[in-house]
Parts: sequence; C-alpha cells; structure tokens
Amino acid sequence: MARTAKDSKEKLIKDFQSVIADTEELMKFVSNEGGGKAQVLRDKIDQNLKLAKDYLHDFEGSVVDKSKIAARATDEYVHENAWRTVGLAIGVGILIGLLMRNRD
Repeated sequence: MARTAKDSKEKLIKDFQSVIADTEELMKFVSNEGGGKAQVLRDKIDQNLKLAKDYLHDFEGSVVDKSKIAARATDEYVHENAWRTVGLAIGVGILIGLLMRNRD
C-alpha cells in the first residue's frame, strides 16, 4: 500500500511537470502572436505557471519531509522493540522445533 501511494505521488509529480512543460511551450508559441489579448493571455499564463511551479516545489518538499519522518519513526520503533522482536522470533523457533519433534 505504501508503495502504491509513493507510485501515485511520483506519477502526479511527473504529470504536473509535463503540464508545466506544455504550458511553457504554449507560452513560447503565444509570445510570437501580437495584440492586446495575446499580451493579457501571456501574462495570465505566466502568472499561473509561476504558481504551478511553486506548488510543485512545495509538494515535492512535503513528500520528502513526510518520507523522512516515516523512516525515522520506523527506525525508532525497531530500536525500541528490538529485544521484543528477538524474543518473539526465539519463541516461534522453539514452538516450531517442538511441533516438528512431535511429528517423528
């Protein structure tokens, strides 16, 4: 499930980057056109493009920060419960050994 969420976020970022690239290409095309309407359109696209880039940058930073927090929490859990995990593994091993011994 975590992998699916990560894949979805990466796809969203790639799609968003594609939209930004397409918008920049459109800006270049529109910049060749003249007239007042074209200038208004160029200004509006430029403003929206800057907002989109800022949003993407913030989103990527947020994803990285959340990933680091999750990694730290996992690391802390493993360190705090290491002996419990070792004990559980030993207990399961002994139980399996006893069950296999009784089969013979």
